[in-house]
Amino acid sequence: MSKERTSQARRRRTWRGIAGVAAGVVLVGGGFVAANAATTGNAQKAAAGAHFPVDRKATGVAAVVSAANAFLNTLDSDQQAETVLDFTKENATAWSNLPCGGSCRPGIQTGSLSDAQLAALKNVLKVALGTDKDTGYEHVLETLLADDQLAAAEGSGSGPSAPSGSTSSDASASAEPSVSASADPSATAGDAPTGTPPSGAPGGAGGGYGSDIYFLAFLGTPSAHGTWQLHFGGHHLAVNITYKDGKVSGASPYFTGVEPTSWTDEDGTTHEPLKRFRDGMLALTGSLSTEQLATAKLSQSFSDVLLGPGEDGQFPETKGGIKVSELSPKQQKLVLAAIHPWIANVDDATADKLMKTYARELNETYVGYSGGTGLDTQGDYVRIDGPHVWIEFVCQNGFVYQGKVHYHTVYRDRTRDYGSEFSFS
Repeated sequence: MSKERTSQARRRRTWRGIAGVAAGVVLVGGGFVAANAATTGNAQKAAAGAHFPVDRKATGVAAVVSAANAFLNTLDSDQQAETVLDFTKENATAWSNLPCGGSCRPGIQTGSLSDAQLAALKNVLKVALGTDKDTGYEHVLETLLADDQLAAAEGSGSGPSAPSGSTSSDASASAEPSVSASADPSATAGDAPTGTPPSGAPGGAGGGYGSDIYFLAFLGTPSAHGTWQLHFGGHHLAVNITYKDGKVSGASPYFTGVEPTSWTDEDGTTHEPLKRFRDGMLALTGSLSTEQLATAKLSQSFSDVLLGPGEDGQFPETKGGIKVSELSPKQQKLVLAAIHPWIANVDDATADKLMKTYARELNETYVGYSGGTGLDTQGDYVRIDGPHVWIEFVCQNGFVYQGKVHYHTVYRDRTRDYGSEFSFS
């Protein structure tokens, strides 16, 4: 087995709970606001290497807090300081769809963790995102496997080198992507981090593909009473869940994409991480009559999602497409079904509340598309735009798998992004 295939298999075993990731501490890059001496709660305790108690009987948000503390318990004081940061706008908005590693994300890198630490990190995600079929946790696993597949393909020479900071807006370009890669408009995805990662560090802090190059941060003090955020992501993934006073106050922004869109592993298992996301949109647009399609057609063309990283609060002032109130009851149910996969990135109770809100607002929600409706060609684009819910799905040309499309999607909420903690006007 080649070195690259060995690395791919190791990563797959890690994230499916069979084996571990290679250890090695990586220095996370600058540009993020670390918790200072005046910070209270776990951020302050982290700097001192304090013990974090675990409540094994906890449920709901308390269970997430308990899992977070259990993870922090596995870390040394330096690692804790990397993980627990201030809940600031700069830190919260520092996410990207690019393979830019720690140069555009805060937190501790998965590839720097031991087996036990990685298992504890996985448990945080399980508790926060759900463990049933088609939940956010299962989707995270599939997304990480896709990135390992991408790393193997790129390493085998079947595709070009990973992009270090392309921000091309050319719709015909097969590069990642056409939106800002950093919350700092003066920064680029290829900016070097502060410090130098040790020799042999997985992927380096600067970027690359693979499940070793994802980052977890707790922004603020994990608590059943205070305000804080679970911040996890890497290439093609950004999970931002905000907690306030023991409840989820925001499950967005949530970016998820995939390249390749499908593949079959050596065990004969076929993976399609965004299949249910895509299929919901296809069922919706496929139900529209010729007349309805004409109304839903948007005048713009799209090479990427509009509200990706660095585009916080930039919702269009005017809605486009067809109003859902003009659709049949059956079609309206298809709209809700199309929304659901993105909302399932959080615990069931929160997802249920959000879906009920979006259902009440359905008559004021719009469906629009650009390009074709097959979601199989560069520029195919579908949008659901409500009083609060905003979902985009777009096809881009492949970067490593050239000649094939890959998907970018994003879910936002007009008032609940980052738990409504920041203004972007």
